[in-house]
Amino acid sequence: MRIGIVCPYAWDVPGGVQFHVRDLAAHLIGLGHEVSVLAPADDDTPVPPYVVSAGRAVPVPYNGSVARLNFGFLSAARVRRWLHEGAFDVVHLHEPGTPSLSLLACWAATVPMVATFHTANPRSRAMTAAYPILQPALEKINARIAVSEYARRTLVEHLGGDAVVIPNGVDVAYFADALSRPDWTTPDGDDGPDGKGGTIGFIGRIDEPRKGLPVLLEAFPAIVAARPATRLLVAGRGDTEEAAEALPDEVRDNVTFLGMISDEEKAQLLRSVDIYCAPNTGGESFGIILVEAMSAGAPVLATDLDAFSLVLEGGSAGQMFPNSDAAALAQAALGLLADPARRDALRDEATRCVRKYDWSVVAADILSVYEMVTESTAQVSTRTSQTRTGAARSGTARFSALGNFGSLGGFGLGGSGSNSGSGSGGGSGSSGDGDRASGGRRDEPQPDSDRSQR
Repeated sequence: MRIGIVCPYAWDVPGGVQFHVRDLAAHLIGLGHEVSVLAPADDDTPVPPYVVSAGRAVPVPYNGSVARLNFGFLSAARVRRWLHEGAFDVVHLHEPGTPSLSLLACWAATVPMVATFHTANPRSRAMTAAYPILQPALEKINARIAVSEYARRTLVEHLGGDAVVIPNGVDVAYFADALSRPDWTTPDGDDGPDGKGGTIGFIGRIDEPRKGLPVLLEAFPAIVAARPATRLLVAGRGDTEEAAEALPDEVRDNVTFLGMISDEEKAQLLRSVDIYCAPNTGGESFGIILVEAMSAGAPVLATDLDAFSLVLEGGSAGQMFPNSDAAALAQAALGLLADPARRDALRDEATRCVRKYDWSVVAADILSVYEMVTESTAQVSTRTSQTRTGAARSGTARFSALGNFGSLGGFGLGGSGSNSGSGSGGGSGSSGDGDRASGGRRDEPQPDSDRSQR
């Protein structure tokens, strides 16, 4: 199958959507499919052979973060050229609800389209305001995927339609087989109920409040007061000096800021720590870093966000604490550090839970969606060619008739089909809308995961 995948966010900026696209593309190529990825990237950004650069991106505030997007006349031309040269059987758009390459591709494409929605933002006024512009393009989409129930809910509430939930994927074996690093592990004798130490890990953007590092740093002095040898390893981009200023002098030596780390180092870190802490305060639709930590065998201590609770199966595969409650975080961390048996139990349950997130499972589900929409479109095209004449009329009928498949397999196929004409003419007629909207993110490259630096 010839598959085109559109990544809306800059390839060279770490984020969850980029890594989802990267890993999905690599897995599909490994299965023998022909895959091309279109993504924003600077001219000097190294990209894999399957990535086609659509040019530089610009930063735009989005969902409590900063997304680097690519939009406008030049981008639209590059999208159309990529679609023409690719001759794809199916195009997979990520986050088409943002003013991005995905939306441009949605306007321009005339082949079956699948869209994945990653964002969970139940109070997005921007999405609500943009709905009249987005609706004609989004109705062209043949099947919709949401990475979690909370991303699906955001889609339903703001853009209408429905989606099947297929989670983000993880290479479970990659994390499970990683080697721990002696300099990141707790020394013998410092662990357990009689020990004075332990190692806690955090991976995320240091200067993005919703990732929760300030909550963890607020809790850390109480942890050190009870276990003076406890260490905190912080990985991610941001101003480390500013973050360290929030720490009392007596605990600063217990905190190590690692900066940006590679995928290999991330896996090693997660294999080494006694606890992985995810103190995120909101804006999360899934929690891919939790699945990576669980795959590596790191007991997880996380905020009780709905998305995190789903991944941790209500707390059976990881311990949760009330959102933004530093005292509760400290108490929970001390309890886990003093109880190796509890940590072992969490590891065992997590090992069972992560199997469904392995790319071998997730990619197979996504492929089933591709196959369904291509087969459905072929059936519709055959029927319309028998009953209609004229290239323009049959092209319009193909997209309109897809609305008849709305309940097929629960994949949220199609829309009302009322805009199929505007969809097929998106190359020129939609550029004006795009220009108005443009005023308004295992290589190192959304606003959300180096999955490692989220």
